[in-house]
Amino acid sequence: MSKSEIVFLDGPQSRWKEFVFTLKTMREFIRGFRKLHFLGPCITIFGSARFKEGHPYYELTRKVGAEFAKLGFTILTGGGPGLMEAANRGAKDVNGRSVGCNIELPSEQKPNPYLDKWVSINHFFIRKVLLVKYSFAFVVMPGGFGTMDEFFEALTLIQTHKISNFPIIIFGKEFHQELIAHIAHLQKEGTVAGQDTNLFLVTDSIEEAIALIREKSIKQYGLKPEQKLRPFRWLFERS
Repeated sequence: MSKSEIVFLDGPQSRWKEFVFTLKTMREFIRGFRKLHFLGPCITIFGSARFKEGHPYYELTRKVGAEFAKLGFTILTGGGPGLMEAANRGAKDVNGRSVGCNIELPSEQKPNPYLDKWVSINHFFIRKVLLVKYSFAFVVMPGGFGTMDEFFEALTLIQTHKISNFPIIIFGKEFHQELIAHIAHLQKEGTVAGQDTNLFLVTDSIEEAIALIREKSIKQYGLKPEQKLRPFRWLFERS
């Protein structure tokens, strides 16, 4: 390979640009941590922005959000429209807490109107950290690339013991049948260990999901009725 064929490999940016990027990333993390510090235990619900009100998946997700909010969890989503909106709306239907971690996109994804609070994030990787950090269970509704990215991120963190063995619940057996078949193929080829498929539940039953969360989130981690955390006024915090 001649030198002329590889000059497009630009390499790292200047040290100054990388330092500035590091500072911006740190500032965004701190802003997210401050905004979400008083959430209490959450259940994060992933799902497509493209299923609108009236679609069966929207109505299912709204019911899921309501039932999990009744357990005392804050419902945390990506804060956008579609199934994210449905989950947040379900929480509000039962006077539960509803929070979003919105992503800033060129087409501008606006926070949905069913949020008690939200934070807008510029980078997807920071958003994913925030969606994982506060949650004791992860719920995967029908979705596209983004939903699959979030699902496999949470699954990999649990598989590699980077976070605790929190429940992952996939709703929609029919919608996800090819996904589950592909995971079975990975298992057959030896790229996924046999026990790794025990890290998630595939179901159409809200009752089955609630039973799992009661056992593997509430009971296992000793979650109790909330005790109010006092904000530090000298840090300009608000609960």
